[in-house]
Amino acid sequence: MMKTKDVVFGLFALLLVGALAYVWLSPSGLKQAPAVTMRDLNGTELSTAALSGKPLLVTFWATSCTGCVKEIPHLIELYQEFAPQGLQMIAVAMDYDPPNHVMAMRDSRNIPYPIALDIDGATAKAFGEVRLTPTSFLIAPDGRIVKQKIGELDMADIRNQIRALLGA
Repeated sequence: MMKTKDVVFGLFALLLVGALAYVWLSPSGLKQAPAVTMRDLNGTELSTAALSGKPLLVTFWATSCTGCVKEIPHLIELYQEFAPQGLQMIAVAMDYDPPNHVMAMRDSRNIPYPIALDIDGATAKAFGEVRLTPTSFLIAPDGRIVKQKIGELDMADIRNQIRALLGA
């Protein structure tokens, strides 16, 4: 026969596991994007808070990441298609990526969207300790993270989500 103490402990453990599972597996749409400020390659200050009110795509990348480099032409297309309608986009170069490599990639690929250097890793940390690239976050105009993706984006899916956020 189980003791009352064992039953209470078992229920507590079950509730704790359930709460942790909910937090871990909760839809990304429940999370608010962090308020971070960074500088792009031109020295311009970029702030997620200042960009609120419009959809924002933040993508963490590195020049040494083949998936990231492969994704660049598709991100350029997204930017060119949706920036006139209000989409904001920031590519965040990882802290281990040498700035001269990032600038050379921007210039050789004619990347039109802002690229921020995360020299101290603070932006990656604010977005949940991002370490794998590419990692992308689509942020709704109200600041909610509506999509988080590790690995290359499904361009048809992200395009549809951006359209929906823009009301197009």
